Amino acid sequence: MIQRIQSVYLLVVTILLIVCMCTPVGAYIAEDYTVSKFTNLCIVSADGVKDYAPWAMFIILVVAALLSFTTIFMFKKRMLQIRMTIFSTILLVGYYATLITFIFMLKDDSMTFSASWTLCLPFVAIILNWLAIRAIGKDEVLVKAYDRLR
Repeated sequence: MIQRIQSVYLLVVTILLIVCMCTPVGAYIAEDYTVSKFTNLCIVSADGVKDYAPWAMFIILVVAALLSFTTIFMFKKRMLQIRMTIFSTILLVGYYATLITFIFMLKDDSMTFSASWTLCLPFVAIILNWLAIRAIGKDEVLVKAYDRLR
């Protein structure tokens, strides 16, 4: 199960998404140089007040991480494994759309947004999902070739 390369890819995707959930995505910097942290769950202003407006981004990451983790154990149903990985990739693209929406929706005219390095983690997860889909497809072709020889 874990010795297959696609299982390793999917496990790394799960770890990357968990790291992305737990770290700030960026910060809003006001004209008076006060910084508000922008996380996937909430926005923490400089005075400590939390605004839970971007909770949808957190939910998308949780669902994508759980989906990637459970897909590892579907190694006997390769076509379902491919479909679940494609759905996880679509969720991660939706995460970026939601992120852009929240960045512009929650920003005032006097603020600037400074992105964090963690914004690249879902993109790396999309690439790893694509590699996993290719590896699962190769396994499916190999199994069909063995069935033909019997």
